[in-house]
Parts: sequence; C-alpha cells; structure tokens
Amino acid sequence: MSFSPITGAADTTLHTSAEGLKHGLVDMPTFDGTIKAYFAAPADRAHCPVVLVIQEIFGLHEHVQDVCRRFAHEGYFAVAVELYQRQGDASAYTEIPSLVKNIVAKVPDEQVLADLDASAKWAESQGADAKRLGVTGFCWGGRLVWLYAEHNPVCKAGVAWYGRLTTGHGPLQVRNPIDVAASLHAPVLGLYGAQDTSIPVEDIRKMEAVLAHGGAASKASRFVVYSDAGHAFYSDYRPSFRKAEAEDGWAKALDWFRRYL
Repeated sequence: MSFSPITGAADTTLHTSAEGLKHGLVDMPTFDGTIKAYFAAPADRAHCPVVLVIQEIFGLHEHVQDVCRRFAHEGYFAVAVELYQRQGDASAYTEIPSLVKNIVAKVPDEQVLADLDASAKWAESQGADAKRLGVTGFCWGGRLVWLYAEHNPVCKAGVAWYGRLTTGHGPLQVRNPIDVAASLHAPVLGLYGAQDTSIPVEDIRKMEAVLAHGGAASKASRFVVYSDAGHAFYSDYRPSFRKAEAEDGWAKALDWFRRYL
C-alpha cells in the first residue's frame, strides 16, 4: 500500500492559524544532545499548563504541528518532538510496512519516554508550568500516552487516541499499556473506534478490566468508543477522517485536560 502522510482527504485538512501564538521548530536539549521539536503557546501568557503531543507513526509533520497550535489557542504550552530522529526520516517512506520495519520498530520506548521528559523540562525552562503536565498522542503516540502516564509521576492527565493496548510495533517494545494499566499516575481518556481493525474492541474490554483493579488514576481512566469510526478518525488530512467523531473527541479531550490540569 502506498501512502503519503501529507496527502489524503485534502478538502477536510485543517490549517490552524498561528496568530496570537509564539511557535516554531527548535533544537531541544535531551539526554544525548539535541533533538528537533515544535512548540506552540499563547504569545501573551506565561505559566501555561503543558501538553506533550506525541506523533503518529509518520513523524513530526504538519498535522502534528497543527495540533500543537490548536492546543495553544486553548491556553496550553504544546510541544511535539521528532521522536524518530535517531532512527531515520519518516517522510522518506511511501509505504507503511517499510516505515514500520526500518524506523518505527527500531525506536525503543525508553528513548521516547526520556525525550518526553526532556520536552517537559524544556517547556518549563520557557516559562510554562510543567507541574500541570498532560500528554496526548495518536496511533503510535496513543500507545505511548498510556506508558507515559505510568512512567512520570508528575503527569496529571493523558488522552490516548486509538493507540495499541496489548501489542507494540517491534521487539524493542517489551511492555504495553495493558501491562502498566493498573499502576498509572495519571488518569487517561482513551478515544477509540469500534471499526478499528488494528485494535479489537476485545482489547479495550481487557484494558478496562485491568484499570478497574488498579490505583486511583487507573480507576479514573475511561474509554469512549465510537461505534462507526475506524482507525485515525481524528487525522483530518487522511481519508480515515470522521468529522463528527473528531470534533466530539477533541471536545472531550479539552474537557479532560481542563478537569485535571
């Protein structure tokens, strides 16, 4: 299957203005040097709560940056990191299987979690309030939301969009959301599609059962499953986009962060 992350349902692609924002690409310090990142924040406000935005499998492309601007307009300091930088350039691939084999499967979760920690620290150095820390992610990034909510005790809330729950994308990903679900530090809102062939509803029910027997944050976590939506229903630049479900999910994500951040 050929695929380009910058093509698809062009008539539905959203372009969020940067008016009133400070934003841009930066070289962000991390544990082994610097890494590319994009941030967006209100231009006239300090000490904003932080939302870490974790990319889909296609890297730090325009849609991910646009999502950062959407959060910034809602009053958040949003930052997204090019989490594949050490492994390769996702934009060079036109076929998903090759991208997964050559890049995605070679990205260890520990590396991602460390880069996310670094981005929270960097946001704090820019004047954001990193004690009010949230995380959201899509597809590949949705899986990592669950892991980060268990990894960082400072994290206050997560919103996972159709991330895998019981499997990863390669042998370097040894723990999965279902393995950490009972020990979350932050409650997670899971936004999933019942028609998603890559994430069976059965996996969601298994995850719910583990969450119900966990700590306070685990028990506070919940799923919204859209009966007619498939995978990547929020990705407005792709044919999978479903406007009604995307808008409802976005509203629920904002409500979730307002509640906990």
